[in-house]
Amino acid sequence: MRLLSTLLFVASSLSGLTTAIPASPPTPYKPPAGHGRNRVSKPVGRHFEIDGKVQYFAGTNCWWLGNLLNDFEVELAISQMADTGYKVVRTWGFFGVNDPTNPGQPTFYQVLNETLYPETGGLGINYGPNGIHRLDVVVSLAEKYNLQLVPTLMNNWNDFGGINIYSAAFGSNATTFYTDKKAQAAYRAYVKFIVNRYKDSPAIFAWELGNEPRCKGCDPSVIYNWAKEISRYIKRLDRKHMVTLGDEGWLCPPQGDGSYAYDCSEGVDFVKNLEIDTLDYGTFHLYPESWGYEYSWGSEWVRQHDAIGKRVGKPVVFEEYGTPINHTQLERPWQVTVVEETQVAADFIWQFGTVLPVEGVKWGDVNSIYYGTEEYEVLGFGHVEEMERKKVRRH
Repeated sequence: MRLLSTLLFVASSLSGLTTAIPASPPTPYKPPAGHGRNRVSKPVGRHFEIDGKVQYFAGTNCWWLGNLLNDFEVELAISQMADTGYKVVRTWGFFGVNDPTNPGQPTFYQVLNETLYPETGGLGINYGPNGIHRLDVVVSLAEKYNLQLVPTLMNNWNDFGGINIYSAAFGSNATTFYTDKKAQAAYRAYVKFIVNRYKDSPAIFAWELGNEPRCKGCDPSVIYNWAKEISRYIKRLDRKHMVTLGDEGWLCPPQGDGSYAYDCSEGVDFVKNLEIDTLDYGTFHLYPESWGYEYSWGSEWVRQHDAIGKRVGKPVVFEEYGTPINHTQLERPWQVTVVEETQVAADFIWQFGTVLPVEGVKWGDVNSIYYGTEEYEVLGFGHVEEMERKKVRRH
C-alpha cells in the first residue's frame, strides 16, 4: 500500500533523536528465553503449516510497529492483534534515510550515504535508541505473544525510505534500482544484516523482498530476474524460513481483459514470478478505487489468483486489501469470497489500527479498521474465526 497523505502518526519527539550513530554495534539480537515457540512455518501444498497444523488463517498489516518509540505502545498493539486471533503480521523492516542528522521521521534502521560509509558500500546501520533496537522490540514482543511476522525489506514507494533513498545515494531510479550494481549491493547488504539478525527467531513467518515492487514500462524479466536472484540469496542465508516477493499480483496477457491490472504495464507478471522455486508463496493486493475498477470486481481478482495458485500448486496470500470508505460494506464481500469460493491460504487486511493511550493518538490510515470498533468485530474478530473454522481439503 502506498501510504496516504491522511496517515496519522506521532510527529512529536523528533527532537533529540538525531544523535550520531554509534561506531560499533551492541550485542547481536537474541530471542529472549521463553518467548514464543520454537516453530518454523512452511508451505504444504497450497496451504501453510503454522503452529504445527496445516490450516487456513487470517493475518493483518501493521507497517508502523517499528516506528513507535515507546515499548508499551508496541506491546499494546501486538497484544491487541494477538487477542484478535491473528496468526501473522506484515510489517516494515526497511525504515531508512540518507542523512542521519536530519531524518525527518521517528525511527530509521539504515542510512544510505557513500560519503559517510565508503567502506561498506554506502550502508550504515543505526544502533541508536531510535534505530534497529526498535525492530528488536517488535520481534521480541511478537515472540512473547506467539505472533509471526513478515518483515518487508524494501519499499517501492518513497514513504519512510524506499527506492528513493537508493536513488539519492547511488543515482539509480525507480526502474534501474533492480539492476544498478551499487544499489543492489547496498540492498543485499541490508538484507543480509536483517536476515542474519532475526533468522533464529520463532517470530519470523517469511522474508519479503519488497512492498509492491514495480518496474513501470520494463519487461517483466527485470523483476523476475531480481526476485529469482534475491530469493536464492536469502535461501542461502536462511534455509529455514519462507521467502515471498510482496507484489500486487499484476497479470499479463493473455490473462484478463487487457485493462490496467492485466496489461503488464507495471513490469510484474504474477504467473511467471510464482514459478520461481525459491519463492514459497505468491501475494496479491487489491485497491479497486485507485486502480480504476468497481469494488465488485474485487471478488473476481481474488478468484483469478486462487485459480493461478491451483494451477502452479503453491499457496497464494491475499496480502493487502482495503478501502477508504464503507469498510464493512465493501471489504466484507471479498472476505466471503476467500472463505466460500477459494483455497486462498490466508488473507491480511490493510490494516490494523489502534488508539494509543497517550492523548488518544491514532495509528492507522483511512483504510484502517480500529480495534474496539463495530467494523473490527466483523472484519477482524469475525473473519479470524471463520478462517479458523474452514477445513483444509486433502486431494
